[in-house]
Amino acid sequence: MIKNTCLIFCFALLMVSCGNKTETIEQVESNDLTEESTQAMLERLKDEGFQTWSTVDEKTGDTLVMQQYFMAFLKRGDNRNQPKAEADSLQNLHLAHLTKMYELGYADVSGPFGDDGDMRGITIYNVPTIEMADSLANSDPMVKAGRLKIEIKPWWAGKGYGLR
Repeated sequence: MIKNTCLIFCFALLMVSCGNKTETIEQVESNDLTEESTQAMLERLKDEGFQTWSTVDEKTGDTLVMQQYFMAFLKRGDNRNQPKAEADSLQNLHLAHLTKMYELGYADVSGPFGDDGDMRGITIYNVPTIEMADSLANSDPMVKAGRLKIEIKPWWAGKGYGLR
C-alpha cells in the first residue's frame, strides 16, 4: 500500500514538474528567450545566492545557463523498527513534506528507487546553498525518526530543461 501510494505520488509530482518545464523549453526553442532576459535571469540567480555559469552554443547561438542544484540521496536509516502503524504515519508525513518542498519551490523532483536497496530515493533541491538543502532534507519526518538518513551532493543542470 505504502509503495503504491509513493509511486502514484512520485508519478504525479514528475508529471507536474515536467509540465512546468515544457513551457520554458518551448520559449527557448521559439527564441522568445532573449539575451537580455538570460542576463536578467543570471543576475537574479546571482542576487539570490545561486551558483551559475553560462556558455553559448556555437551551432545555435543560444545561451545555455547552468545552475547548481543539490541532490539529496535518501538512504536507509538505522532506526527502522517502528510498528507498522507508526511507519505508515511517517510515510504519509514524508510524502506531505516532499509535497510542501515542491509547492514552496525548494524541490524540483523527488522519487524512490525501484529496488529494495539501502539507497531509497532522491530529492533535487533548487536552493542556493548546500546548508539550506541539508536543513530542508533533515526536516523530513522520516529523517527525524531515523528511518532515512541524508547524503547531499552538488549537481549541475541546464535551466529550463525538463526530463526526457
